[in-house]
Amino acid sequence: MNKNLSKKLFVISGSSGVGKGTVLKGFLERNPHFMLSISCTTRHPRAGEVDGVNYFFLTKEDFKNCIENNKFLEWAEFAGNYYGTKKKYINQCLDEGKDIILEIETKGALQVKKQMPDAVLIFIAPPSLEALEARLRGRHTEDEETIQKRLNEVKAELKLAEQYDYRVVNDNLDEAISELERIITGEQTKC
Repeated sequence: MNKNLSKKLFVISGSSGVGKGTVLKGFLERNPHFMLSISCTTRHPRAGEVDGVNYFFLTKEDFKNCIENNKFLEWAEFAGNYYGTKKKYINQCLDEGKDIILEIETKGALQVKKQMPDAVLIFIAPPSLEALEARLRGRHTEDEETIQKRLNEVKAELKLAEQYDYRVVNDNLDEAISELERIITGEQTKC
């Protein structure tokens, strides 16, 4: 029996500052049988990062070759580096019966959905734009121009998120984690 008939790819996205990483971390702590997908990148490894654990580190030439040969479910370029998710890796994980989550930005998630219509897209949303702005300002890590740029990006992402299967509002961390669990459990029982 092909095991990927009973497994689904879950794709999690959310705007900067919304706490998607914290929600996802809480979910994974409660559900250790799930694994996070490992993406490919052309950026150099940071201290402590390991190839095949944190990322699959590729040369730009190898990455572009993968693009030309349609080996990615999704890919994007950020700050001069490429990032992407290989189809073969995801399919192998599903075939091995692994519960897998892919954490990527909204445009990439929609690329995945086109190639894998059974993928479940979940958007972690802020309770409101005002609440998100307060979180971004509360970090004290970015100047006004950067904050405004991020808020404009959030508006675009929220528009794209209308195409997602689910939206989880991160107003209360425990409730957001529980809602994510309910969605994923419900989707798994549909298999």
